[in-house]
Amino acid sequence: MSHHAIAQTDPSSIGLDPDPPAGTRVSEADYWAYYYEHENGYEWNDGYLEVKPVSDTLTIRVYQWLLRLLQFYLDTHDNAQLTALEMGFRLRLPDKVAIRKPDLGLVLDSNPIPLADLDRSYKGTFDLCVEALSDSTPAEIARDMEQKRREYEAAGVREYYILHHEPRWQRFYRRNAFGLYQPILADAGVLRSEVVPGLRFRLEDLQRQPGPEAMLEDRVYAPFVLPRWQQERQLLEAERQARQQAEQALEQSDQARQQVELLAQREREEKEALLAELARLRGASLPQLTRRRPKGHGTGTTQADESRGTRDSR
Repeated sequence: MSHHAIAQTDPSSIGLDPDPPAGTRVSEADYWAYYYEHENGYEWNDGYLEVKPVSDTLTIRVYQWLLRLLQFYLDTHDNAQLTALEMGFRLRLPDKVAIRKPDLGLVLDSNPIPLADLDRSYKGTFDLCVEALSDSTPAEIARDMEQKRREYEAAGVREYYILHHEPRWQRFYRRNAFGLYQPILADAGVLRSEVVPGLRFRLEDLQRQPGPEAMLEDRVYAPFVLPRWQQERQLLEAERQARQQAEQALEQSDQARQQVELLAQREREEKEALLAELARLRGASLPQLTRRRPKGHGTGTTQADESRGTRDSR
């Protein structure tokens, strides 16, 4: 079955309702030709049109946060492609054929059927499907919780997430070895994907919806949320620390130089003070030496002269 992307004629020109209500019976060929890209967002279920229900604002925010997390993941790992909202795929099931448009689809690069750049529908089976639950009516709840769960399971979608702003309506499934969905069990509140290696998130964060700044500091998200930015930030921090250490070393060197100069100045002052004290002591000792000279010292008469004078008088 070829997937027609764009209607070539107006459906009314061939007797089709241009805006049919849900439940209208149309052929698969007419669906691809006229209703696949319709503004009503029709899906096709075994010959009948279905209209995708609308989620409330809080649930849309949960969906947008997970979408952003997946985009961060792919910016880092670059191992898959995302589709959103209007990208459909054909499910050949044991009892029927359906065409579904998950709110979010992920195709791994390892998928045997790649998602081509110009595709308007996916020719293979998504590896991961995400639906934002509408709880307007019990039928809408059952559509995602039961009908699509059975369809995605049978079609081979490996993981299926159902999002809602209330945790009681959230569901996370993974196909087991028998091709059946089993709930994905959270480990310490953290849900880990096996289909998308390394993808993980806290269930409570679907309500909290932390921003990139908070996730950068969180061990759960840090490995795949803006790692290049983290590396640049770490590099800037290392440069800042190196600059700070250099400034500290320069300051310490300057302090050491000032201390050496201060010690030298003290030594000079102590030496000058010592020299001054020696000079003072020398100056004070000169008069004392003069007073202690022997009698006659300095009159010009020697002891021999005095002896001669005594002999002459005799």
